Amino acid sequence: MTDKIYIQKKLPKSPAAAGILSGFFPGAGQLYNGEPSKALLFFIIFAGCISMMPHGPHPFLPLVFAGFYFYQIIEAVQTAKAINERALADDVVQGTMPGASTGTPAIAPAKAERPFGQNSAFAGLILMGVGTIFLLGNFNIINFDRIFDYWPVLIIVIGLKMLVDYGRKRD
Repeated sequence: MTDKIYIQKKLPKSPAAAGILSGFFPGAGQLYNGEPSKALLFFIIFAGCISMMPHGPHPFLPLVFAGFYFYQIIEAVQTAKAINERALADDVVQGTMPGASTGTPAIAPAKAERPFGQNSAFAGLILMGVGTIFLLGNFNIINFDRIFDYWPVLIIVIGLKMLVDYGRKRD
């Protein structure tokens, strides 16, 4: 009687390492996860937030900076987890489910949801719009005080987009 021996593979990415790297240097966790373009984008956003801080009293900017800092850490951890889930799903498909005994059917893990903005034209448009506003503010073409009065509109637009996507998914 021959029993199959399953050797558990090391997961490709460590979510803890991705989070720690992003905590030390924004974009480093994304670079660790194999996403150099996202790492560059996050570094540019980080550098932009830092460079804009001493240019005047923008009460909203420290909140944007703090929100972005924690977002990029969480995003790095979630991406590392998604990479690991895909690796496990590939193992299940190939029949090398770690820890499964002989005769035990392999059950694939639940498919991970794609994070908001991944391959999304909407997220790209939002980033371009926010970047344009910051650029125009740096050249004193627009007044930041007036723009920051209307920042909740951005949240409303993103919420509407999510509702529309949910409605399309149900149909």
